[in-house]
Amino acid sequence: MQTPYYVIHKKELEDNLEDLKKAIRHYWKNFIIGYSFKTNSLPWVITFMKSQECFAEVVSDDEYMLAKYLGYSSREIIYNGPVKSKETFIEAVNQGAIVNIDSKREIEWLSEIDHVSTCKIGIRVNFNIEKECPGETQCQEDDGRFGFCYENGELELAWNMISKLGIIISGVHLHCSSRTRSLAIYSAIARKTAELIERYNLQLDYIDIGGGFFGGMPEKPSFNDYMKVISENLKPYLNEEKTTLIFEPGISVIGACLDYRTTVIDTKSSLNNHFIITDGSRTNIDPLMTKQSYYYKVLQKTEGRYSKVKRQTICGFTCMEHDRLFQIENAEEIKVGDQIIYHKTGAYTLSLTPLFIQFFPPVYVKDGEKYTCIRRRWKVDDFIAGNTLYNEVES
Repeated sequence: MQTPYYVIHKKELEDNLEDLKKAIRHYWKNFIIGYSFKTNSLPWVITFMKSQECFAEVVSDDEYMLAKYLGYSSREIIYNGPVKSKETFIEAVNQGAIVNIDSKREIEWLSEIDHVSTCKIGIRVNFNIEKECPGETQCQEDDGRFGFCYENGELELAWNMISKLGIIISGVHLHCSSRTRSLAIYSAIARKTAELIERYNLQLDYIDIGGGFFGGMPEKPSFNDYMKVISENLKPYLNEEKTTLIFEPGISVIGACLDYRTTVIDTKSSLNNHFIITDGSRTNIDPLMTKQSYYYKVLQKTEGRYSKVKRQTICGFTCMEHDRLFQIENAEEIKVGDQIIYHKTGAYTLSLTPLFIQFFPPVYVKDGEKYTCIRRRWKVDDFIAGNTLYNEVES
């Protein structure tokens, strides 16, 4: 197989998902797992998750329509996010999807819903989690932007507007983005849910915890650890036989299961550096250029190693100077033909990889010793599809 390419390890993916299910079952009776499309929307991954009875967690009309195209019924879809289209929003509510309101315009659209009195929807809660977990949130004191703010009264205002339409609010969605993914974050989410239940005397069909937890990383909190703190904070306030917990994993099930394999195509030295040029790119495993380190392994494919090199800088194929992945010091020389494999690259990489200089690389699934191509390398025809050329317009 010609590099660069991705490899999904199917057994690892199956094990991660099963570990999550076991952990949830141990602590809560009724639950739904909704796979987060945005994390990795490869059709093979989506259909695998569907085969494992995961719902589709989508955040746009494009993702909603992709879920429908790949066989999900509306009742198997969790529709989140502030950028839903009006048409798919109304269809989703009418057809029984789990829909969590995340913008004021969605409340206005509710007035156009058929049989409005029988509709059941949820609402996303925005609360000051930075106060609960100082320094752990992404936005810190700038606040998260999703949902309706609990502390300033916007949540209660939105709640009252929905209730006046005669609509039953069935659930709350409290996903929070964090830098740490610590147990404290999920303890805070569960405690805030309990506070809402007590304050408003809520009778909820579901609590949507969201996702974002670690998975498949032994040195980090386990699924069991997360489920324990969540259940401990919720069980005094909820009947687990009547209230469903919804989890929306993405990174925790797919992140650790995917490798990116590259080959060294050239080496060169400058006054102060020795560069290792590969046929892969940082844009394929770190499209936002924010990571400080990577899980990787160097495979020596050539014979006759030289002595150690003071410093080697591993670079990508693009013409951007900052397409540099890592440096190694006082290590054996890396030669042309050697390979570098990056591990745990399954989360957001394929969704965010740009069409920059090269088209999308292929993706394989490894099942035992068998490799199956689930997305071939893009060619010019794939790039041109759907476009119109200048001469076609002029003629």
